[in-house]
Amino acid sequence: MGHFLEYVPGDSLLHRMNPVAKLFCALFLSIACFVTNNLVFIVLVLVLDFVLAKSCGLTRQALGLAKAVFFFSLILAVIQVLTTPEGTELVRLPWGYIGTGSLLAALTTILRLIAAAVPLFLVLYVTKLTDLSNALVKTLHVPYKYAFTFTSTVRFIPVFMNDMKGIMEAQTARGVEFDSGSFVKKVRLMVPLCIPLLVSSVRKANSAAIAAEVRGFYLRNGSSAFKQHPFAARDYAALVLCVAMVAVAVVLTFMR
Repeated sequence: MGHFLEYVPGDSLLHRMNPVAKLFCALFLSIACFVTNNLVFIVLVLVLDFVLAKSCGLTRQALGLAKAVFFFSLILAVIQVLTTPEGTELVRLPWGYIGTGSLLAALTTILRLIAAAVPLFLVLYVTKLTDLSNALVKTLHVPYKYAFTFTSTVRFIPVFMNDMKGIMEAQTARGVEFDSGSFVKKVRLMVPLCIPLLVSSVRKANSAAIAAEVRGFYLRNGSSAFKQHPFAARDYAALVLCVAMVAVAVVLTFMR
């Protein structure tokens, strides 16, 4: 997934929204997914996620993220199927059974994680990290050092991924085959690469810390940001809609 978590310019509704409103809307959508086990509701949230991604021109990134989350959640789903006997028995196990309820719960887990992850990542694709940091400081009065730490962490993720890709390409040029062999063999080949990646990461973090200190990092506060991020009608409407979705999720939970 190229350009992972890098800002994508655009003029969509999400691009124009207030950074804080986007962040809270994404959090509310994620909360709504975890509040209820209603599969239809979670599917509707997932459809909404991809509609928003398409409106921003980020369908490819959303699909790539969904694929990555799917493989991660698949592990949790398998564990849930094997340890949660529910519904009509399908397969008898020494410690229980796999039932229709077990499969439904596993499917709900997979879709829930995907539906909850996509909005949060979309916020990072359609929002400049500097705008997000300034909005957190000025609107929510978050101490600048905490906002800077959060945005710096997000900013370094694609940097480290590119470094890892470069190290793997260098090893491939030396004859190391990462695409062949068993999963255990691939893990054994990847472990030694963590050392040069760690060294590179420490050097970049140290350089970033020195650069921030030289530019007056400890002098920044809420009044230092020059850009304003006022709330518009679309921001309030989006927040009301997302809060309403959380309320619907709660109602569906108690209606079971």
